[in-house]
Amino acid sequence: MNLAELPLNQRATIARIDWTILGETAARRLRALGFDDGVLVEALHKGGMIAKDPIAVRVGRMTVALRKSQAAAISLEPQ
Repeated sequence: MNLAELPLNQRATIARIDWTILGETAARRLRALGFDDGVLVEALHKGGMIAKDPIAVRVGRMTVALRKSQAAAISLEPQ
């Protein structure tokens, strides 16, 4: 499962991030915000009725908005 598929209000651990899919700017931003292997994340909100974009995710004590395409690059292990 990837972060774009994580049901709302569920937690999971980041198993792997495919940094090659993300652009250099997005990869740098995600690293700075604490996204890395082993980090616990929680899906909080999925915007839009159809596209469900962007996705709000809790990482530590922060809430971060990600594009669905960015979230799809983050593979998860369920809690």
